[in-house]
Amino acid sequence: MKLVVVSAGLSSPSSTRLLADRLTAATLQQVDAEVEVIELRDLATEIARHFVTGFPPARLAAALDAVAAADGLIAVSPVFAASYSGLFKSFFDVLDKDALTGKPVLVAATGGTARHSLVTEHALRPLFTYLRALVLPTAVYAASEDWGEEGLAARIARAGGELARFMAPAAQTPDVDTAAAIAPRSLTGAITSVDPADGFRVVPFEQRLAALRPAD
Repeated sequence: MKLVVVSAGLSSPSSTRLLADRLTAATLQQVDAEVEVIELRDLATEIARHFVTGFPPARLAAALDAVAAADGLIAVSPVFAASYSGLFKSFFDVLDKDALTGKPVLVAATGGTARHSLVTEHALRPLFTYLRALVLPTAVYAASEDWGEEGLAARIARAGGELARFMAPAAQTPDVDTAAAIAPRSLTGAITSVDPADGFRVVPFEQRLAALRPAD
């Protein structure tokens, strides 16, 4: 199996890359996979050239092919203007529209303040849902004050475990409705458990509502 990690950090070293590395380590604790890390700052010129010419240079083409061929994806962006960075968005803009269909994606972000902690929900999750990826329930946001805190470590471990669960061969063809699996907050169903010990289960909302109605 292959795990691809996309990091949109601009500095070196960067907290974005650090978070990406910790998420990768947490995933590899539970699944055996080959890892490829894509640093978008190294591809910024190639991405801009692709927008102008319509053809990806060799390094960018190789990165796009790696993402398309991955069994799982970790995507991490720094926060800019309360959203993902322009470089991060540009990379996924030039990715083939079908490349992420049904692919498990762990989304994460870094920022200077906890006030941006919902960026994973109002920006990253909708982006990858639009691309028809299977966005994992646990997204990870790390503010400057979060580093070294147990809460961040616990979220990283949980998110890595979820990604490992969905990358496992047995989990690639779950006995559930794929549309419901792709959108944890969709109108068709809800993921109620992704813990490896619990297994994977989707309960239709109609069934959940019926259980709440009083008996005749």
